Amino acid sequence: MVVTAKQLRLKTSEVLKKVQQVGSITVTLRGKPVAKLTALDGKKPMRAADHPAVGMWADREDMKDVHAWLKKIRTPRYLR
Repeated sequence: MVVTAKQLRLKTSEVLKKVQQVGSITVTLRGKPVAKLTALDGKKPMRAADHPAVGMWADREDMKDVHAWLKKIRTPRYLR
């Protein structure tokens, strides 16, 4: 199902009830999809370690020492 941003703003409770029934709804802004609302099921919440973004830079050699990397990116360019 697709709803517009205006419909979501004006009829939020109706849209949320529909999300519970259908499972997911796509929100459009000026005719282009911008968001997807999905119903929460009764499962336990995802652990932070299970999130797909965790460890996405684990193989980067320049970020092995986080403190040194942060110090490097925070120094102004003229001091590098």
